[in-house]
Amino acid sequence: MIGGFTVTNNTQFGIRGPFPASRPRRMRRDVFSRDLMRECEISSKLLIQPYFVIEGEGPDVPVPSMPGVHRVTVKSLVSKAKKVFELGVPMIVLFPVTDDAAKTDDCAGAYDPNGLAQRAINAVKQAVPELGVMTDVALDPYSPHGHDGLMDEGGYIVNDETVEVLVKQALSHAKAGADVVGPSDMMDGRVGRIRVALESEGHIHTRILSYSAKYASAFYGPFRDAVGATDTLAGADKFTYQLDPANSDEAMHEIAADLQEGADMIMVKPGLPYLDIVRRAKQQFAVPTYAYHVSGEYAMLKAASQAGWLEEKKVVMETMMAFRRAGCDGVLTYYAHDIAQWLND
Repeated sequence: MIGGFTVTNNTQFGIRGPFPASRPRRMRRDVFSRDLMRECEISSKLLIQPYFVIEGEGPDVPVPSMPGVHRVTVKSLVSKAKKVFELGVPMIVLFPVTDDAAKTDDCAGAYDPNGLAQRAINAVKQAVPELGVMTDVALDPYSPHGHDGLMDEGGYIVNDETVEVLVKQALSHAKAGADVVGPSDMMDGRVGRIRVALESEGHIHTRILSYSAKYASAFYGPFRDAVGATDTLAGADKFTYQLDPANSDEAMHEIAADLQEGADMIMVKPGLPYLDIVRRAKQQFAVPTYAYHVSGEYAMLKAASQAGWLEEKKVVMETMMAFRRAGCDGVLTYYAHDIAQWLND
């Protein structure tokens, strides 16, 4: 035994001395054999493209901390949605960038039928009805403090009262035409309440992609810049409702609860630093499993690529393969359009 391999000293084949009984490199020698044994593939059908949506009729607004990403008006969103659908991306997700005037303590703007998110949903579904539209169900775009729920006098994010608003928000999205609602708030019991409300209102086909394992991560900084929440949060953290990055078993408990309450799909967020969670979830629950390749991950790849330290296309595709290998059925990534373009080219 040498290096874990069985060796032999077989002189009848004219070979003197030990040689490996197995040569895995034979299958790696040529393109055809590498193709025949490839375990995972990347396709545009596995991608979810996010968009930050703003009011008005003006030009797209660059996000400084996310090169290549822009805040877009509803009109621009429709144009981009058409293009990404033509490239084979099956679904987009919308993140509204709300004016300060829409931010109130009760977060009532979240379920305004004429709100920015609701109008954006309707516009895309009218223009590209076959494109899946997912929404973010959380209150941070509508709260003056930047947290994902309602806050009591002591600064604590209250659970049950927040869920009441989340239910109204999810219903307003479904009524506007959303195909998928994505509760990303991490409140206890919200999936069950949303599912019951959707069913009772006749939205039996509206899917729930629950952010079941959303961690209180330091990788969200550029996203908060994009939605204008950096200043409102003012350095506050979300550890009282998002998961501790140290915990894995807790994530499995959260996922199990969401599935029992009626979630159709689950999301792990962030992505690359939590591939162990993706793997555990896929093996344990065997349900459609997704990861969010978050803003900080995107910004790091962009910065290194622009500095000439990495080859952008190669590292992005390798990153997507890592998600697939870990067990992801799809990936929400700011690179979705680019990846789809590369695959089409």
